[in-house]
Amino acid sequence: MIEGLHERLSDTIRAALPQTHSQPELDTFYALMRDYPERGGKQLRGVFVLLSCLMHGGKLEDALSVAAALELFQNWVLVHDDIEDDSDERRGQPTLHKLAGMPVALNVGDALHVYMWRTLFGAQVRREQVLNEFTEMILRTAEGQHLDLSWVQAGRFNITEADYLRMVTLKTAHYTVASPLRLGALCADLTPAESYSEAGKRLGVAFQIRDDVLNLLPASAQAGYGKEFAGDLYEGKRTLILAHLFAEASAAEKAHFKAILSKPRQAKTEADIMTLLNAIRAKGSLDYAQAVAEANAKRGLALLDKATHVLPEQSAVRELSGLLETLAERRV
Repeated sequence: MIEGLHERLSDTIRAALPQTHSQPELDTFYALMRDYPERGGKQLRGVFVLLSCLMHGGKLEDALSVAAALELFQNWVLVHDDIEDDSDERRGQPTLHKLAGMPVALNVGDALHVYMWRTLFGAQVRREQVLNEFTEMILRTAEGQHLDLSWVQAGRFNITEADYLRMVTLKTAHYTVASPLRLGALCADLTPAESYSEAGKRLGVAFQIRDDVLNLLPASAQAGYGKEFAGDLYEGKRTLILAHLFAEASAAEKAHFKAILSKPRQAKTEADIMTLLNAIRAKGSLDYAQAVAEANAKRGLALLDKATHVLPEQSAVRELSGLLETLAERRV
């Protein structure tokens, strides 16, 4: 089932984006818009929308436009996020602003944003409610991104576990799981279960924490994880792993870690990163983060099971639950 959903979703995304232009510069522009969508991402969020619609008894065609719009949202946000973080790699290739320059990449992200809305406006199901859900999702994501960026800009390293969980719930959990579950129900012309919000937030948090853990495992990069190994440390990202590290460190260690993390990305050496990685392992910060991810995943899956065991299409429920379970347990 999943392979077929990916194929239909990819076809819908491709059809939503421009393909060719007689003017060479605009033909290049169109190709740049298709770059991230064609890099072979997992399309998890769009697939979650489709499976949610199917398990509520809806038709695939009712959800394809909404799912494709969500994937376009993911892609323009990634273009902008890579600029904001000055990331080097995305899905195993140079980031768009490294390939085409920041002004061009920024404009490509803006254009993808417009194509997202055009695609969403093409959806015929519960338009007002779908638009409301989609808009709230974007606003929460932007709030979370602001927290993340502002902590880096201010040079703050006194970020607590509660701070991190609040940020990642906004930045990641809404658009990764909570809104896809709700959007799928709306596409099936049903009112989403109230528990989808809490279940989705828990599972989205688990996904992001596990993503943070994978970023610091060398084997993940070798196995096709798709992001730069230790990129979070090079960028000084505030993660649960760092929150735990600082909570466990002595005053002298905290000062040393802060000095390394505060360096500009290009000034950080391999030795700097190894110092941080060794400390993270010694303090048990990776294991702690994974345990938090698994606890959130367990609670989220329990809430989801309670809400979905009465739905008409249990094969779709099983597919969705299986995919979500991998969010906190995946190794690549």
